[in-house]
Amino acid sequence: MSVTAPAGFEAAGVAAGLKSTGKPDVAVVVNRGPRKVGAAVFTSNRAKANPIIWSQQAVADRVVEAVVLNSGGANCFTGTFGFQTTHQTAERAAELLDISAGDVLVCSTGLIGTGDEVFRERVLAGTTQAIAELSADGGEAAAQAIMTTDTVAKTAVVSRDGWTIGGMAKGAGMLAPGLATMLVVITTDAVLEPLEADAALRQATGQTFDRLDSDGCMSTNDQVTLLANGASDVVPDIQDFAAALTELCQDLSVKLQGDAEGASHDITIEVRSAASESEAVEVGRSVARNNLFKAAVFGNDPNWGRVLAAIGTTTAQFDPYDVDVWMNGVRVCSGGAPDRPREEVDLTPRATHVVIDLKVGEATATILTNDLTHDYVHENSAYAS
Repeated sequence: MSVTAPAGFEAAGVAAGLKSTGKPDVAVVVNRGPRKVGAAVFTSNRAKANPIIWSQQAVADRVVEAVVLNSGGANCFTGTFGFQTTHQTAERAAELLDISAGDVLVCSTGLIGTGDEVFRERVLAGTTQAIAELSADGGEAAAQAIMTTDTVAKTAVVSRDGWTIGGMAKGAGMLAPGLATMLVVITTDAVLEPLEADAALRQATGQTFDRLDSDGCMSTNDQVTLLANGASDVVPDIQDFAAALTELCQDLSVKLQGDAEGASHDITIEVRSAASESEAVEVGRSVARNNLFKAAVFGNDPNWGRVLAAIGTTTAQFDPYDVDVWMNGVRVCSGGAPDRPREEVDLTPRATHVVIDLKVGEATATILTNDLTHDYVHENSAYAS
């Protein structure tokens, strides 16, 4: 049931005409529980969409009662008119739910520059319709309504002793740190204090969504929201909650990776024995963003030289002539020199596991990425049409 798995949440997804396909494109998630705790993290892109600007202001008091989301238009770089559209969307939801507009977050996804009068009319009408259809079984419909180039809806649930976390996500391209071109709503019926919710969310996203780097492109509309309503009346150990939240976010991250635009390989880059976690992340990300490496994987070519060339561009501590590299279980490079024959590496499976041993410390980090394919280029060249 996605975001409606925890007690005290309702959701809906409806078709408002924003998508030319006629598929659902407006979703609403509402907290009906006794507590209205909210936390959110946003894209670090300096170019921010109007819903991001609004939501950053609205969540500042850490009180959130509802989230309105639309696909079929990003409402980004649409001027003051676009910001007024976001404001009116929050006001429409607030009026219908009898809450404050300042407690409504708004999210949009789709083509940048989309947000004219017709867009406004359809978003507002969709918000009205979705609120009329809210139910405790509406999580799946909401997850479908936020899809853009996604091929499947992405949901996850994690349950512990007496409390539950549910989540939905969308995203299939522009997956890079600063979140991704993704919208995520996470709900829980656990009892959390506002600062606890914020800290747990930042910890979880830092270890999951921020380590998903499909194509190195950062979106203008990224937002991950956590709503906690205390409906279970259970106060979890905060570290247990943070671990469960990280588990759920990792589940969603893997699903986002698996649905990346045009991808034929899901690549896990595991960096071992780094001097620090941040350096391990830097090394892994350098490979994830290397188009030569990604193209080689697409061609089922275990070109480990491209791995070493990529990590050599980082500031991380290591000796390039004392690095080991494994590809799908075969050590192809040892001490910066060839090891096992390339013919032993089988890259035909979709799952591709790369291990890089820097041999300088004890820190590790894992980055998720995909290969670079003809289909990715085609899909993004035709996106606007």
